[in-house]
Amino acid sequence: MVSLADLRLCLAEGVPTGVGNEDCARRQWWAALATLQEDFLLPHQPLQGLWLAAPLPALYEPALLQQLQGWVWAPSDLDGLLPSPAPLLPGAGNPAPCGSFQRLALAEEDGTDPLLLVITPQLQVALCLDGPAEGRRLIVRFDPEALSEALGLIHGHLLSQDPAASADLRSALERLGPLRSDDQLGLRFWPRLGERLAAMAPSLTLQPLVHGGSDRPAQAQERQAGDTPRAVSSELALLEALTHEVRTPLATIRTLIRSLLRRNDLPSVVRQRLEQIDGECSEQIDRFGLIFLAAELQRQPGCEQPLESHDLARTDLSAVLHQQQELWQRQLARRGLDLELAIADGLSPVLSDPARLETMLGGLIDRFSRGLPSGSRVTVSLLPAGSRLKLQLNSEGHDPSENDGMGNGEQRELVGPVLSWNPTTGSLQLSRQATQRLFHRLGGRLTERNGSGLTVFFPVC
Repeated sequence: MVSLADLRLCLAEGVPTGVGNEDCARRQWWAALATLQEDFLLPHQPLQGLWLAAPLPALYEPALLQQLQGWVWAPSDLDGLLPSPAPLLPGAGNPAPCGSFQRLALAEEDGTDPLLLVITPQLQVALCLDGPAEGRRLIVRFDPEALSEALGLIHGHLLSQDPAASADLRSALERLGPLRSDDQLGLRFWPRLGERLAAMAPSLTLQPLVHGGSDRPAQAQERQAGDTPRAVSSELALLEALTHEVRTPLATIRTLIRSLLRRNDLPSVVRQRLEQIDGECSEQIDRFGLIFLAAELQRQPGCEQPLESHDLARTDLSAVLHQQQELWQRQLARRGLDLELAIADGLSPVLSDPARLETMLGGLIDRFSRGLPSGSRVTVSLLPAGSRLKLQLNSEGHDPSENDGMGNGEQRELVGPVLSWNPTTGSLQLSRQATQRLFHRLGGRLTERNGSGLTVFFPVC
């Protein structure tokens, strides 16, 4: 019987022998997944296509999981995580509904090295890890010959394992119609992957702290002064790497949690706990996504300038607030807080980036409310202000004289160019300057005054 191990051997044909260890190979794998999803799939909406992965879902972007049909070979050990005998992942041999993935059994001879195939009309790619302990390698194939052979092996594997799944896969491929292969994909993919790897593993030189500046040699003083921009760049690169390392596993956990929530036989207490985990994962993914975006922006030239108007779109800010109200209320309720919207009627649209604006507003509410005592109410109001709209955050239930200018009484210290933290609680947030810069890029202007809440102005179209 054809196994997934045979599929990896097929993809590895002609690829140089690996020289890395497991940690090196895994970093390449995570960087490749991020590059594929964020640089090559998400920018091309809407999408249609399919994906196959083992031993767990490799895709983690919700927009892709909702649009692409998937098959996942997962270990049977995962079934034991719940008392119910039903499988952890959806499907159980039945056709998967649009936007989900079908679970298939991973056999012992299939191996456990990660594997992913993505097929869309515009892009076809296969990724896997392969090789012995000290000869690990990342394999990425775009060439039609290798992909055609790989799909043939998958059909052979499914015919002996699950004929119905094989028929489903064949039907899904036929629905895609003719596939177009871009000869330049590899030339564009590998440089982007290299950039991500450079950010994930920056080269840092740590020097001991020397007390007493007069005792330090002049050469050391000159070297430190000259290395300041490089040190800041390395710090930002390390921050980008850390946020990526946090977001990616959380996104995988969230995918598995949501697959569980699609089951109808979950006890209510289990469902409640899973929904709480899903909410916490989403909140942290968004929070670290903003930190990553702020660090990435800080490293770009002209980071103080707003985006050009052609990069922004007409955005119904009122609709954005209404759409996010339920999510924000759930997040605040976990800390014993309430939310109230006060939105004027007939407001004009603004120029902004609606996708990033949703995340930014959620991050702003999180930061504004993080130090508020339980029982407080956060009021979000949107009113006309001449040629602009005024978005204002205020709170009730605490002493405004203790306000730090961001809606709460937390004492914060700067940690590098984009972060601040509360040394008492360990709470880590974007700095005020980084928050202002992000809103400025999205067409807004953030202002704040102690004891009077927080305001963002957006120009109307």
